Amino acid sequence: MDLSGFENFILNPAFHDYLAILKGARNGFVYGVKVRFPHALVMSILFGRGDVKTRFKIIYRATKQHALNLAKFVSLYKTLLLLQKKANGGKERSADTFIAGLIGGFLVFGERTAVNEQIVLYVIARVVASFIPRAGSPYSASPQSPRATSSVKPIPPNSQYFAVLAAVSWGAVMWLFKERGETIQPGMFNSMTYLYRDSEVWKNLKTLLWHNT
Repeated sequence: MDLSGFENFILNPAFHDYLAILKGARNGFVYGVKVRFPHALVMSILFGRGDVKTRFKIIYRATKQHALNLAKFVSLYKTLLLLQKKANGGKERSADTFIAGLIGGFLVFGERTAVNEQIVLYVIARVVASFIPRAGSPYSASPQSPRATSSVKPIPPNSQYFAVLAAVSWGAVMWLFKERGETIQPGMFNSMTYLYRDSEVWKNLKTLLWHNT
């Protein structure tokens, strides 16, 4: 197949849904690397233990798992949507997204690992926050933002309700950290330990202003 023939193939509407699965896997992998690598790198610098080689292995494993899991989920989600659409005579139903997300979430993110737990908690937080009453106007967006051309404009939470959510969330997590620390996700627990417990201890001027310990 020559170049023009290949371009005709990838632009053929008949193959669009199938190629979208491939593109989704690619985008999931790239996004996972972009999100996880800097996070793992910073966490390794701040809280990591062991030599440079050990820390690099931890960064690599976390980045690989995040990227591969997102690639798997996106491709599986799109595949399940396509199968449901075909099974329903080419029509999409409102419940299809929930079913596809349900199955994909169970199969890809159902295994409890540190990375999966962080991702699931992130998703839970967004789901819970979505129930806050909305403000009157959408978020502002630059012309380059995907939101600028989207028919759906995300609307920020009502400021008063958001303030209540913020207060309750912080009150709850600080109580949990003090009274039930074992229930907090390890990454957040490490961060809170650094912020609230390590800041109570120093031996000299160096460990007060320069080194944590």
